Amino acid sequence: MFGPIPELPIVVLDALMPTAQHLVINRRGSTVWEVESHRGRYAVKLGYPIEATPDWPAQPWTALAPAREGAVLYRLGFDDVAYGEWERGTWNFQLWHEGPDLYRLWEPCRQRVSSVEPHTDVALGCVEALAELHAKGWAHGDVQPAHFIIGPDRTHLIDLALARGERIPEGYDFPFRGCLVHYEAPEIARSVLATGEAEPTRAADIYALGASLLISATGWRAVEYPDDAPRRVQREAVASGRRRRVKVPGELGELIDAMLSTAPEDRPTIYEVGKALS
Repeated sequence: MFGPIPELPIVVLDALMPTAQHLVINRRGSTVWEVESHRGRYAVKLGYPIEATPDWPAQPWTALAPAREGAVLYRLGFDDVAYGEWERGTWNFQLWHEGPDLYRLWEPCRQRVSSVEPHTDVALGCVEALAELHAKGWAHGDVQPAHFIIGPDRTHLIDLALARGERIPEGYDFPFRGCLVHYEAPEIARSVLATGEAEPTRAADIYALGASLLISATGWRAVEYPDDAPRRVQREAVASGRRRRVKVPGELGELIDAMLSTAPEDRPTIYEVGKALS
């Protein structure tokens, strides 16, 4: 937990008139709530700046992330999305998606307590969710297992605050400075190390999807480095292009291996991945 939990802003309460609310995440720079109301179930996100500490630099962009995501969702044509500002940053609300994330769903595969293997139908659902975003001209920029919600009818790709595609209102935009390093493509890591910034691409999303499938199925990161390594050391390991051998059985393993190719041009497109799985 990171300090006092902020309350939902009045403008959000007025819009949703919650009948119940449950704190889902309280982390540095943001909180996420599950809210029930007469309108349905919603995810409400609040963002605020991260103050500098001896171990962490200040991160002002976290205050803008919910509004930026709201703008992305609006551009993508999603219904029932709203976003705005509150006293410490920005907020958004969007429809709640029910279901486990990819990592949680594939836990039996990692535990190896049975003959359970990663199901290609689940992988295909993740591919289809990412393909839908790519088809609209966007790159996600933050693909990771927790962002694939495996619902009863379809898989949802969430957390679009770092996505790049159409123009975003200038007041809510900010540079892309990388994502969770476990899923960063080598070219993204190299750019962040060299300049502090990078440009999300669909090819980098493919790498991140491959790394997400790998860690969810096996528990192993695509690139080896100590668990407590500083972020720069992690990025240097990713940027080197040296990675673990993929040990996922069958065609899925071969596909993940191709998705994790060091050179972006050697990776399959999301449509080629989908074709191979289907």
